[in-house]
Amino acid sequence: MAQLTLSHVSFTYPQTERAAVCDVSCSIGRGEFVAICGATGSGKSSLLRLLKRELTPLGTLSGEIRFMGTELAALSNADAAAKIGFVLQRPEQQIVTDKVWHELAFGLENLHIPQEIIARRIAEMASWFGISQWFDRDVSTLSGGQKQLLNLAAVMVMQPDILILDEPTAQLDPIAAVDFLNTLRRLCTEFSLTILIAEHRLEDVVPLCDRLLIMEDGALLHDGAPRDIIAKLRQKPEILCAMPAAARLHCALELPAPCPLTVREGRDMLETRYCNTVRALPQNTPVRNNAAALTFRDVYFRYGRHEPDVVSGLSLEVHEGEIFCILGGNGSGKSTALQLAARLQKPHAGDIRVFGKRLKDYKNQSLYNGCLAMLPQDVQTVFLRNTVAEELAEMPEVQLPFDLRHLYSKHPYDLSGGEQQLCALAKVLAQQPQLLLLDEPTKGLDAHTKQKFTAILRALQAQGMTIVIVTHDTELAADCADRCALFFRGNVVSVDAPRKFFAESSFYTTAVSRMTRQFFDNAVTVEDAAALCRRNQRRDLRDRDCQ
Repeated sequence: MAQLTLSHVSFTYPQTERAAVCDVSCSIGRGEFVAICGATGSGKSSLLRLLKRELTPLGTLSGEIRFMGTELAALSNADAAAKIGFVLQRPEQQIVTDKVWHELAFGLENLHIPQEIIARRIAEMASWFGISQWFDRDVSTLSGGQKQLLNLAAVMVMQPDILILDEPTAQLDPIAAVDFLNTLRRLCTEFSLTILIAEHRLEDVVPLCDRLLIMEDGALLHDGAPRDIIAKLRQKPEILCAMPAAARLHCALELPAPCPLTVREGRDMLETRYCNTVRALPQNTPVRNNAAALTFRDVYFRYGRHEPDVVSGLSLEVHEGEIFCILGGNGSGKSTALQLAARLQKPHAGDIRVFGKRLKDYKNQSLYNGCLAMLPQDVQTVFLRNTVAEELAEMPEVQLPFDLRHLYSKHPYDLSGGEQQLCALAKVLAQQPQLLLLDEPTKGLDAHTKQKFTAILRALQAQGMTIVIVTHDTELAADCADRCALFFRGNVVSVDAPRKFFAESSFYTTAVSRMTRQFFDNAVTVEDAAALCRRNQRRDLRDRDCQ
């Protein structure tokens, strides 16, 4: 019997005509690892929330959802809470207590589980997840990756039968994201746990999956094994662009099935089918002699008098007119540095200048008057009105970087994570800044929208804007940055042009870089790898000339 069954499920939010979920029918068996994919606003998050009774949004629901043969509405409160686990995109939204061990115990205590059973379950789960070392810590001291791992452990201690996750790695650095996803795979295989995950970060998710569900405009477009589904997506480039780099390269080169999904399979494809006589593309790195738009000189900052420095001796210079991307682990000081540049925090030592002028010399909010603007990581802090139309009322429509008219009637908090990013970006651009600071701007965006976003950044750069981006998105940085910097322990340890930066990195790099290194030189995007493959001979077609 299927563990979860959806029959003709449709859902429409209040005061909207367009359905968020349209006639979805599917079934999921015990122990399956299933990923839901689709563009921003395609209905992924809405569908997932319909599966968790306590998170079902207000609106009109039709169709039938059954868990182990029982309708969701008929489940007991205890079964609904414990048997169907849910991990949200933003870890802070799910944490409700002050201490790590309190968070682990909270759900069990509310289910009136005996204390001796609670103690045993918590001890086992803390050991399994490797969080015993921070068992007594305040949750406020945890990094983003630690908070998300704690959320997962707090759900798993309730022993759910199915685990639902809505973009759980959106705020995690590449290393923490891979660790988190590998933990999910272990839970699936070792506990026969059913996992249903919505993600835009599919490079590491798709190879773990048994099935892919592809959504488009609220409807279920495809349902099947990853390789089979990817083969059907060649006519859907807006969805294909989200798939793993090896699969995208395979499709770009129009090679026969089966398509590779992992870096190892992609490397095997290259070595089997292509020569590498031409190893590198021509380098056209522009020489920039522009003045500095943003300068840090020996900057130090800590959040409390007795706390360690979060930014420690930071010296950095961003040139006018460049796109500068900052990468690094959660808690390395990236976002804090951006807040310092925007004067949202003040350093206790050092000097920060914007266009050669010290921050303290910008008087009467002049820093924010056509000079500097910042898109924060928590974009909900930007919204002040009841509808998107009201939020954007003062902004001429010609300035909107995306068409947002279909969202005008919605409350900003009712939008998907990606839609909130786009609306917040539109509000920030209305200030017409010369220096634009972006903190995780592609969080929640699908791959196709990210391509449009990259085009917007390049257009803004062409108009003379300087753009500084804090991001975990290595593909974004590889595609649009003039220079990339790696943060570690509050300081910059490396700055270079993208091809050199990513070619010399092992973890903060792109899948293409890992797949092609020592076969091609400095290839960091699918376009780089495809161009090099086309410049070389095909081994399987002209093997004699490759000997």
